[in-house]
Amino acid sequence: MAQLRLTLLAMSLLILSPAMDGGGGGTVQAQIVPAVISFGDSTVDVGNNNYLPGAVFKANYVPYGVNFGSRRKPTGRFSDGKIVTDITAETLGFESYAPPYLSPQAKGDNLLLGANFASAASSYHDDTAAMYDAITLTQQLKYYKEYQSKLAALIGQKNATAILSDALYIVSTGTGDFIQNYYHNASLSSRYNVNSYCDLLISIFSGFANELYRLGARRIGVTSLPPLGCLPATIRLYGKGRSGCVERLNGDAETFNNKLNITVEALAKKHSDLKIAIFDIYTPLQNMSESPASQGFLEARKTCCQTGTRKTRVYLCNPATAGLCRNASDFVYFDGVHPSEAANLVIAESTISAGISLVT
Repeated sequence: MAQLRLTLLAMSLLILSPAMDGGGGGTVQAQIVPAVISFGDSTVDVGNNNYLPGAVFKANYVPYGVNFGSRRKPTGRFSDGKIVTDITAETLGFESYAPPYLSPQAKGDNLLLGANFASAASSYHDDTAAMYDAITLTQQLKYYKEYQSKLAALIGQKNATAILSDALYIVSTGTGDFIQNYYHNASLSSRYNVNSYCDLLISIFSGFANELYRLGARRIGVTSLPPLGCLPATIRLYGKGRSGCVERLNGDAETFNNKLNITVEALAKKHSDLKIAIFDIYTPLQNMSESPASQGFLEARKTCCQTGTRKTRVYLCNPATAGLCRNASDFVYFDGVHPSEAANLVIAESTISAGISLVT
């Protein structure tokens, strides 16, 4: 049902959007925006970590990707199939996705689709990413500047500037700052209480968004934090044997999200020509986690794949076992922290209104 509604939305947006001459004898450009450019962590990583030898978190092994289109094999996405940005790109009229920036495919005409700089375990705080040999947000921004130069060399500065100003920018990160750093880093948690730590992360986001604007971005969507206490891995680590969501952790996410709302509003006021919106993933994921049946799921506590039991493996599918559910679409979570493709469809549908505000 979510897929049908998204398809109908895509058709209506394409009808409403003005036809554009692609310069090829009257060819009409199908995409509502010319490119999609993504920054962040494993929620939007499409395989960059596959090209980082030391990266702790990778999804380059079975069962990741078992439901990904016709390929049905790992691509580096942390899900059984599509992630939210894939679904977003399709809704916007794209027939293929921007490749991971570190891959050999990120060249030539593929650059016209946009770029994906995301890296699993990357976070707002560069120290978090460094702990897991991920691409820091600072480095992702450097790669973006490099991408700008490559695009200009490919199609000329004027055309590149036009694409970059109309592109959709997605920033999705922050979960790792808490579950992979703050919650088990005594040095960090002793220096910052949750409120001040959120202030630190928000200030980093604000600086990042302002820099994107300075570099030409005019449509920025940023995801909220998910309900941190409802992730199967955090229930297992911090639930003290109970099966319900850990309210303390959800409260931390809500603190961050409230501050993010205020900051996004301030950025919109500061830059009159900037379209910026929050993609609220907290609400739909909390609803699916606490009432899976009402959202069409059978299971929200167990994971589709069998996760590990030690250290970082509690978050991901265990490569040493073949444990996998029969039908991933019955499960809200594919692994310990990442939604299934079916859940990603629900999340994508729930962010429609925010997305429309950015592209119309």
